[in-house]
Amino acid sequence: MLVTNTKGNYSFIRGIAPYSAGAVAGEGYEIVHARFLQPIPLSSGFERVRGHLAGIKRPVEALCGMELRSPRPFTFQGFNDFNAGYVRVLTGWGVVVDKMNPVARTNVAPEVAAPSTPSLYGFSYTVPSSTKKKTFVVAGAGELPEGSLDPHDVVRRGETSADALREKARFVMGLMTARLKELGAGWEMATSVNVYTAHPICEMLAGDILRPMGASAIHGVTWYYSRPPIVSIEYEMDVRGCEREIVLS
Repeated sequence: MLVTNTKGNYSFIRGIAPYSAGAVAGEGYEIVHARFLQPIPLSSGFERVRGHLAGIKRPVEALCGMELRSPRPFTFQGFNDFNAGYVRVLTGWGVVVDKMNPVARTNVAPEVAAPSTPSLYGFSYTVPSSTKKKTFVVAGAGELPEGSLDPHDVVRRGETSADALREKARFVMGLMTARLKELGAGWEMATSVNVYTAHPICEMLAGDILRPMGASAIHGVTWYYSRPPIVSIEYEMDVRGCEREIVLS
């Protein structure tokens, strides 16, 4: 069941402490996606988000998505430690709703040109709008069951054969489909579908990724040559449905 974020003008899928599983704009609002030309160190990135929202007269509670880039994948413990500091900032902003973090997130480690420190790549937020279209962001997810950060739950853990990667991709597609459904959306509403892996995807692209997307497969997917945020996770995806996307310098 979706949780309403009244101050932010969106509803979200309850996730785990560091992030929600996705967000959908409320009636009379739409989600706008912004990214930077180059990632910004996270501490400065938070201030850029706050400044951008203030500049368009939106409250910090309008923040509904964050996209991070890290120097390298974390260990599970390192990921938990990083998340603690990240959540402290959002809690300090007053963004947390009934002890739940409403902000969706994707965090990956580029294989080429990775930043030297955890950095902000992009973010999403709500604005007043007359659009009748549903706009949404689905948080990044790898081959782990919903709600788990247990390394023993990784699908085909430690395997990177073509068969294992195909099973991982199918599992993640299932997560994306379920999250879309919970947001009241579907693949046909997606405007951006992103894949994050350092492994080849060509063999599974048509049958396991594009065909399940239905009509939206015409738009293809964007493959980021990156690793998911935690060692031993090999494949991640996220999805957006936005009418407006902007680039910030």
